[in-house]
Amino acid sequence: MATYLAFHDVDDVDHWLKQPTREEIFGPLGITHRTFVDPQGSNRTGLILEIPDFDAFQEVMQSPAAAEAMGKDGVHADTLVILGEG
Repeated sequence: MATYLAFHDVDDVDHWLKQPTREEIFGPLGITHRTFVDPQGSNRTGLILEIPDFDAFQEVMQSPAAAEAMGKDGVHADTLVILGEG
C-alpha cells in the first residue's frame, strides 16, 4: 500500500469535514484517509491517503460519482494536487 498526499481548496472547511462522501468513494477501494486543514484559516484542506491500487483510485477519480461527491463536498476540483512518496 502506498501513501499519498492530496491538497485542494473547498468552499467551506466545516462542511467538507462533516461529509461522509470520502468514505463512500474511498472505502470500497480499501483506501484509508486522514483529513487536515490549514491552521491559518484558509479554505485549503488536505488528506493523507493510503491507497492499495493507484490505478483503481485514478479510475474512480475520473468517474461521474467522484465529480458529484467533490461537488457535494464543495471541493474545487481544479485545485486538486496529489503527491506520491518519492
